[in-house]
Amino acid sequence: MKIVVGTRGSNLALVQTNWVVDQLKKANPDVEFEVKIIKTKGDLIKDLPLDKIGDKGLFVKEIEKSLLNKEIDMAVHSMKDMPSYLPEGLKFASSPKREDPRDVLIFKEGYKSIEDLPKGAKIGTGSKRRKYQLLKNRPDLEIVPIRGNIETRIKKIETENLDGVVLAASGLKRAGLEGKIDYYIPTDIMLPAPAQGILALEIRENDEETESIINSIKDDTTKVQIDAERGFLIGVNGSCHIPMGAYCDINGDKIKLTGLYGDGDGKKIIIQSQEGMIEDAPKIGYELAKSVLKEFEK
Repeated sequence: MKIVVGTRGSNLALVQTNWVVDQLKKANPDVEFEVKIIKTKGDLIKDLPLDKIGDKGLFVKEIEKSLLNKEIDMAVHSMKDMPSYLPEGLKFASSPKREDPRDVLIFKEGYKSIEDLPKGAKIGTGSKRRKYQLLKNRPDLEIVPIRGNIETRIKKIETENLDGVVLAASGLKRAGLEGKIDYYIPTDIMLPAPAQGILALEIRENDEETESIINSIKDDTTKVQIDAERGFLIGVNGSCHIPMGAYCDINGDKIKLTGLYGDGDGKKIIIQSQEGMIEDAPKIGYELAKSVLKEFEK
């Protein structure tokens, strides 16, 4: 059997896809895999902020089209890039174990934490979620909008004279750049994007054979976190136009889900938590979303 795997062409996307393929090969030595690179709208338009060129599907729509047209058999995405709802005919297979969900800072020089930054320090990020959580902690910072792949954003520390940039720990670790991380931002200072650090493996709805192969590398803990955090995402109908975050902490058979929702200019940010049993993860996500929205609309 041969499985064609679709992915974006960035270094991180290829690293993630090749890692998934390696894990699947180890578990399924009789299956052949081929990686196919597909350019997406988000890759082609590089000079505009994400919230100015569309919504969460920016990095996935062209790949999903190839999946529906049977040009590929599965797709590897970052789960945080996925819209609330998938196109008819597509579904998620189980995900492998989550990488570190936290956001991190890479500094220009000498700093060890957010507290070390001088007044008025310039920090680069294209994310409203990251921007407004940073400003809540340090209102004196100057947030500079940046875009690009991991390597491009790190280079902008020099080219745009920044004091630091915010990136996802998971991407840096997968790309072999963990050594560049200067500071892991605690989740109580910066909630990650829903499902940050999780890989989304997307397939056609009725492709049971491919799903069975992918299930050989599934991780049950990660599934609970997806259910809770994407339950929150769906409940608030989240997009890249608003600051929004969620993180599910698991302790035995119980979970604590914390969610963040705000307006586009960051003037109003609501953060709430809800606890419950792991089997109720999707319901907890949805209920927390409704509670946050109710508070936001007051």
